[in-house]
Amino acid sequence: MELQGNASGGNELGDFLRARRAALDPRGAGVPDDGRPRRVPGLRREELAQLAHVSVDYIVRLEQGRARRVSRPVLDALADALRLAPDERAYLVAVADATPAPGPGRQQVDGRLQQMLSAMHDIPAMILNRRMDVLAWNRGAVALLTDFGALAPAGRNLIRLTFLDDAYRSLYADWPGAARECVAVLRMEAGLHPRDQALAALIGELSVRDPDFRTWWASHRVRGPRRLTKTYLHPVAGSITLDVQQFSVDTQPDQQLVAYTAPPDSPSQQALRFLLQWAARPGHMDDRRATEDSRRGK
Repeated sequence: MELQGNASGGNELGDFLRARRAALDPRGAGVPDDGRPRRVPGLRREELAQLAHVSVDYIVRLEQGRARRVSRPVLDALADALRLAPDERAYLVAVADATPAPGPGRQQVDGRLQQMLSAMHDIPAMILNRRMDVLAWNRGAVALLTDFGALAPAGRNLIRLTFLDDAYRSLYADWPGAARECVAVLRMEAGLHPRDQALAALIGELSVRDPDFRTWWASHRVRGPRRLTKTYLHPVAGSITLDVQQFSVDTQPDQQLVAYTAPPDSPSQQALRFLLQWAARPGHMDDRRATEDSRRGK
C-alpha cells in the first residue's frame, strides 16, 4: 500500500503518470479508436508516448522509476499530452525534481500577526502551515469550528480533524467533497516537500486509520491554494455558507492566513453575526463542548 508519496522513498512521478494516464479519456485526448479492446481504462503507454513525442521505452522507465532526470521540455510535453490542469502541472514538475528542500522545523506565529487575528472580531480566522496544522486562531474560528485550545497540539490539524473527529466531520454539509479537497491539497504539498517527515507521518497515520483517505490518496488528485466556498451545519448557527479566503504570510512562506467571510446581506452573514455574538457571551464554550461531546459519543 502506498502511504506517503516521495517521503516514503517511492516512485511518486511514475505513480502520478500512471494515475493520470488511466484517468484520461482517449477520445478526449485525440486518440482515434483502433478497434483493439482496452484491458484498462485511459491511455495506453504507447499512446502517451506518441502524444508526448517520446519513446514507449522512456515512458516505461519513467513509470518504473528508472529515469532519474527528466528535462523540462519532456515534462511540458507529458503535461500537454495528459491534459493536466495548472495545479497538476506544478505537481508533475515538483515530483520530478531530484533536489527537494527539507521540511521546516517547529514554526512560531509572529506576535503582530497573532494580534491582528485577535482584532478580527467579525471574521473567523486562523494561521495554518502547509500540513494544515492550526498554529494560531481567533475567537471566531473557535466559535465556527472547534475549541483548538482544548486540543493537544498534535490534534490541532484540520485534515486530521476532518477525517478522525466525528464532531468536526459533522460540521460539513458536504463532507466527502471537503475531505477530497483536503486530500488533494495534502497530495500537492507532499509532492512539493518530499522530505517533510511530519507531513509523511500525518499521511501514513490517515492512510492506516481511514479507508476513504486511503482511497482518495491513491487517486493522485492534486490541488493548490484557491478560494473556496463551504457550507457548515453549525450546532448553534444552523446552515451557514462561507467563502474561505487564503493569504500567504510574506515573512513565513510556509504559513497562510485563512479567513471565513459571508456574502453581504445574505442569510449566512446574519447567521455568522449571530454566531459571533453568541461567542462573545460568557460561558458559551461550555455549551459548545457539551454539543461536541454528544456528537463524539462521549
